[in-house]
Amino acid sequence: MKKLIDFSKYSSIKIGALKEVLILTPDNYDNHIIIGKATNTLITPNARNLAVLDEKFKFIEIKNSLLYVGAKTNNRILYNFCKKHNIKGFEFLNKLPGTIGGSIKMNAGVKEYEISNNLIAIQTQKGVVEKKDLHFSYRNSDIKDVIFSAVFNIEKGFDYNLDTKLKQLRSNQPKAPSLGSVFKNPKDDYAARLIEKAGLKGLRIGGVKISEIHANFFINVGGGSCEDMIKLIEITKKEVYEKFGVLLEEEIKII
Repeated sequence: MKKLIDFSKYSSIKIGALKEVLILTPDNYDNHIIIGKATNTLITPNARNLAVLDEKFKFIEIKNSLLYVGAKTNNRILYNFCKKHNIKGFEFLNKLPGTIGGSIKMNAGVKEYEISNNLIAIQTQKGVVEKKDLHFSYRNSDIKDVIFSAVFNIEKGFDYNLDTKLKQLRSNQPKAPSLGSVFKNPKDDYAARLIEKAGLKGLRIGGVKISEIHANFFINVGGGSCEDMIKLIEITKKEVYEKFGVLLEEEIKII
């Protein structure tokens, strides 16, 4: 089954066109690109073979003292569940947009707190894959297959102090439509610092601008296009490299 998605409304940056998207189940798996909630993904006019997971993959349950989570479950929903059930290790999900499947694939997190920390295994169309057979690094993994669900360790003791600290860390992020952090932080440095030192804060191409609040957030100020976003990314990489010799690497995905 397929459905039409208007990415100018669906995407967190509110950029994109009307696209036909496959609703994916284990029975109709094909060579499609899973887009999740498009919270860190720019869908260009050339994007093809897009898919979202069926609603059946939106669940949370505790079985045999383990946490089972469907890949389509929103990060914030899992955060609320863990807070209610006094489970620690998921406090960082509070302000993290997107779904569990996408978060695992990109090893999403805040500072040293990452989704892979408590992970035991994932379920893909090829079966169960244990964490020991996967490789996770900073905002990345080697997972190529579609994630349908995941299993996590349960450790009791939701950390309210950490929860408050992480909320404060993310309080400087702009509220305007964006894809979150555009670039990964270089080793021992911050992409936002380099972009700001390069004098690029506030730079605007068409309807997309580098936020004055946080330089690693590119925001849609109205009528932004994929072309605007890509041009701004290219200019930023060029300027930062010329000034500091650092080649920024995108954290967002461009399809």
